[in-house]
Order: sequence, then structure tokens, then C-alpha cells
Amino acid sequence: MQKRNLEKIAREDGRFSPAAIKFVYEGLGYTAKKIAEEPRHVTGQTLCEGLKKLAVEKWGRLALLVLSTWGVKATRDFGEIVYLMIKHKWMSAQPTDSIDDFDGAYDFQAVFKDQFEF
Repeated sequence: MQKRNLEKIAREDGRFSPAAIKFVYEGLGYTAKKIAEEPRHVTGQTLCEGLKKLAVEKWGRLALLVLSTWGVKATRDFGEIVYLMIKHKWMSAQPTDSIDDFDGAYDFQAVFKDQFEF
């Protein structure tokens, strides 16, 4: 089976923009390099932290707007995207991994908006 491209995966799934899926994929590499203690395996919680840092680096106070435009409104959505990529062989999971690892890692409003308020 040939690996589908991320654009096609996004279109078929319909929940998230292709840009959101590419961002999570890029964020995995970023997290493995910059944050993870064990680069060969990044947990859901650690990936959420890496994605938060990457989003703030890339878009600053616009991160919340960018992510919500792409259909990403909570850390669980990062998990949904990860498990969509696992299903299509773009990522892999350990037997101990669960989509629930992404639930409530942080509040989007607090980390992407409130920290920038004057």
C-alpha cells in the first residue's frame, strides 16, 4: 500500500486543514530534537508541549487564530491528527500510547491568548 500524502489524508478525513496535519508532523520532528528526553519516542503530553512552543515561535499571539482556523481547538485535536497519521503510516505508536494522552494537556485560551494580554 502506497503512503497517501498529507493533503489527501486531510481531504478524506475532513476535520482538519492539510496545514494542521503538516504542522503536527513538523512538530513531531521539532519536539524530538528540542524537547523529548527519548527522541525515538515522543509521548502525547511531550508532543503537545512541543507543538505549543512551535506555534508560539511561528505565530506568537496569532497562534490561537491560526490553529482554530485549521480546525484545531484543543490538545485532543493534536491527538486526533496524530492517530490519523498513525492510521496512514506517517507516524507510529507504542503499545502504551493512547489518544487519551492528548486530553487536557493545556488550555488553548491560556497558553495562546492569555499569556499575551497586557
